[in-house]
Amino acid sequence: MTFSKNAELDEILQRAVEGERLMGGEILYLFDEGDLHSLGRAAHELRLRRCPPEQVTYVVDRNINYSNICYVDCNFCAFYAHKKDDNAYVLSQEQIHGKIEELLAIGGTQILLQGGHHPNLQIDWYQDMLRGIKERYPVHIHGFSPSEISHFAKIWKMSTTEVLREFQAAGLDSVPGGGAEILNDRVRDVLAPTKVGAARWIEIMEEAHALGMRTSATMMFGHVETLPERVEHIIRVRDSQARTGGYTAFICWTYQPGFTPMSVENLPLLETIPVSAHKGSLDYLKTLAISRLAINNVDNFQSSWVTQGKKIGQLTLFYGANDLGSTMMEENVVSAAGVSFRLTRDDMDEMIRSAGFRPAQRDNYYNILQAA
Repeated sequence: MTFSKNAELDEILQRAVEGERLMGGEILYLFDEGDLHSLGRAAHELRLRRCPPEQVTYVVDRNINYSNICYVDCNFCAFYAHKKDDNAYVLSQEQIHGKIEELLAIGGTQILLQGGHHPNLQIDWYQDMLRGIKERYPVHIHGFSPSEISHFAKIWKMSTTEVLREFQAAGLDSVPGGGAEILNDRVRDVLAPTKVGAARWIEIMEEAHALGMRTSATMMFGHVETLPERVEHIIRVRDSQARTGGYTAFICWTYQPGFTPMSVENLPLLETIPVSAHKGSLDYLKTLAISRLAINNVDNFQSSWVTQGKKIGQLTLFYGANDLGSTMMEENVVSAAGVSFRLTRDDMDEMIRSAGFRPAQRDNYYNILQAA
């Protein structure tokens, strides 16, 4: 199959589709010289080879942001609050349980627990939350990003492995890939200088893998990173997967600037932080396709319809994505930046069928629970 009239580009795409590991310079060449249609054709062909070709999956879950109190003060975040802010909150166990019961009522199977870096909550609060959920509900708990785990370890004077082990014993099943942003320390020093560095983010994920927990990996792009730094992120994830095999999926999305410290409303900060903002859906589709071609050891790539909307979300199924992620019964972080898309299960099924695929509900490990 020929993907491009550009001979050099086509040769790289051919090797990627055959499963060959691309070098950093080749991945950068795809960003610099690859046209959207050629990249999409190659990424889709590889997706058809790596995943059931007729099937597109999704999980029915709910994001539960148990608290928005956080003192990391990321420049890209519109969600966090300080303790004395009027909108600061910590959910009670009864509120969390009520949200789970609403999820189970519509056939949901998983919750995503994420919050801020709260300065005062102790380990027993989190253990009680996890145990209380597991004792009452047959639900998979996907929770706490590496940055949260690092924060807990610091304030509780534990190692991150000990935190993960205690959480696992209390009921944590898997770890989401949040907080990765771009795995390059120059970028991280601009976006969130008090968060864990790139190498430490990877180390914590690999500690979770060593304990038998699976994780996802993410990339938020289109802000202050260069294309070589975007490539560095892709290679770091691929190399980590080669060491552990613990990543179930890769999810990339564009930075959403609304209401954040890096938004256009904050001109003094923009004078010191050159922000490209998100370049739009074409850059997103291109980056998704290149990620599929370059990360040759992760099977599942999720669509970010939450940031791109339903129409682009449907297009992702031809640019390397085989999964639509979550029905997103509740989402608070991206919506805080002024972007809010919602899909019901019927919406998700129709979106998949009208693109020519067969919808299937899955669990966190990509086991099929219900196929159409």
